[in-house]
Amino acid sequence: MKKQDPSTLYGVIGLGRFGTALVKTLTEAGKEVIAIDKNEEKVREVRSYTDYAFVVDNLSETALKETGMQNCGTVTICIGEQIDMSILTTMLVIKLGVPNVIAKATSEVHGEVLKRMGATVVYPEADMAVRIGRRLIFGNLLDYVALADGVEVRRIAVGGHVVGRSIQELDVRRVYGINIIAVERDGRTDVEFTANYRFSQGDTIAVIGKIDKIDRFEKELQD
Repeated sequence: MKKQDPSTLYGVIGLGRFGTALVKTLTEAGKEVIAIDKNEEKVREVRSYTDYAFVVDNLSETALKETGMQNCGTVTICIGEQIDMSILTTMLVIKLGVPNVIAKATSEVHGEVLKRMGATVVYPEADMAVRIGRRLIFGNLLDYVALADGVEVRRIAVGGHVVGRSIQELDVRRVYGINIIAVERDGRTDVEFTANYRFSQGDTIAVIGKIDKIDRFEKELQD
């Protein structure tokens, strides 16, 4: 593999449903991805997305180096079901000096071990359950990204008393303690809107703030 800017090169270890979906998402966004798994059939499936898909039977430090995993800016370990292998592989990837290591966990205990090693932990099944639950609770919630310290970015469909009012009139920063960071209209996203922007039915806004404050805003949006 030719030398890459580490910030643009991603590694995915383990090609189950989660890992395979991650490879497809990254490559469709134009990212270079190194993908490895011990199952030849799974590796073959992702070769239509990346040229750097390898069958690796033994996840040793040497084997990882041979694939070029140490050149990645971010590596995601997607082998949460095999807890011992997940922990060992996470340790090896961190040892290789990869700056951003993300590891899939299947339990809080598993996740706590990975965190103590220095990895960022994800719980795919639990995260999806929360995402679906939020969509059921808030009918106008389109999507969200959970950040640290109880902060989220959410996309919310405009409706109710917001329609026809301007950003300045809503004054969400003072009233709710949240910020509007983008406005979507007619398939276009605007991040340089002014306080005089007036909302129309069908607009979508992206807001950032503490979860409880966004929840309050959404509840009042529906009233």
